Amino acid sequence: MNGQGMEGQPIETSNPKDWTWRFWPAVPLYPFGRRRTLRQEVVKDTIWTFDQIQGVFYVIVPIRMTVVRLEAGGLLVYAPVAPTPECIRLVEELVAAHGEVKYIILPTSSGLEHKVFVGPFARRFPNAQVFVAPHQWSFPINLPLSWLGFPMKRTHVIPEDSSQAPFAKEIDYAVLDIDLGAGSFGEIACFHKRSRTLLVTDSVMSVPEEPPAIVQLDPYALLFHAKDSGSEVVEDNAENRRKGWKRIALFAFYFRPSALEPVKLGDAWREARNAPDRSKKAYFGLFPFQWQEDWQRSFEALRGGGRLFVAPVLQTLILNRAPEITLKWADQVAKWDFHQVIPCHLDAPVAAGPRQFRQAFSFLEKYPAIGENFSEGRPLPKEDFGLLREIDELLNRGSITPPPKEKV
Repeated sequence: MNGQGMEGQPIETSNPKDWTWRFWPAVPLYPFGRRRTLRQEVVKDTIWTFDQIQGVFYVIVPIRMTVVRLEAGGLLVYAPVAPTPECIRLVEELVAAHGEVKYIILPTSSGLEHKVFVGPFARRFPNAQVFVAPHQWSFPINLPLSWLGFPMKRTHVIPEDSSQAPFAKEIDYAVLDIDLGAGSFGEIACFHKRSRTLLVTDSVMSVPEEPPAIVQLDPYALLFHAKDSGSEVVEDNAENRRKGWKRIALFAFYFRPSALEPVKLGDAWREARNAPDRSKKAYFGLFPFQWQEDWQRSFEALRGGGRLFVAPVLQTLILNRAPEITLKWADQVAKWDFHQVIPCHLDAPVAAGPRQFRQAFSFLEKYPAIGENFSEGRPLPKEDFGLLREIDELLNRGSITPPPKEKV
């Protein structure tokens, strides 16, 4: 098992119980009840990230918690991850050096993959005050937070006025809140003033060229997607890990990228009979994927040199429902003088400032400003949005969400 010690060096242990996450059935995502944690020191003695993984059908991406040391003493936790014994041990190392966990922030109202960890995490730190984004909701049943394990006596909706927060001297924040009818989409972006670091949840992210370290702890998913057919045996090497990661990224953002050719399920099952591994772990040999020869062009267009961008699902299904609200929020965030961004997914930290952040939302504008670099402001390929557009049409026909609004 890999954690990281106070000096940032890996710690090897051999107790898989340290990876245990007992409540995985609440959100049954891979790797289910066994989650490893990697800690990285981003700003010396000030900011640390804690990475785990989650996904479906071996399409796995990092999910990230960020811990900030406060000058006033103690720690602030942004977007908790699964409080496994390993994760808690790594946090308690910071507590021993820098003081107790004082504040926990749930920065989203809609992200169940973030929300599910907050209650169990907060119970491990009984003196921490919990601040949540407004208009919390759950699906398929809208349950009160207390039923989701939140400690109600110390759980608060984050103040609308950021100057009223108890950590206001060190951290400013801006709240995005979009009414989607059945629920809201919310995000709290936090600015740590002293380190000039921006913390975001799902709004923007950056795709790394290399597979993230947390994904490489167990390369099975990378090698699974590096195959070109179900019968292929893939060698574990850096090139194949990179190949698998690029395809995972395309799946994660587009669900069905244009570079993926459809495969009939019957043909996939027939091919599965010849697969060298027909175990349950290998989905009984089923591999219903066939990639076009130039599939890597789609990845390079998605990555855009590592620039910040808004995920296609948010572009197509969420933020275009409220372009004015979103751009007002993006303008507010862009007033802060940050030089790096830590999202809750994919790469971190990302070397980027207000201009690059604001440019990521240009898809909401009729006449977007042109970025200084080639990739900045360049839209993602329209052909890769095919499945997302189909989902958008279904949502509109069923009046499940408000229709998209015109660009600003």
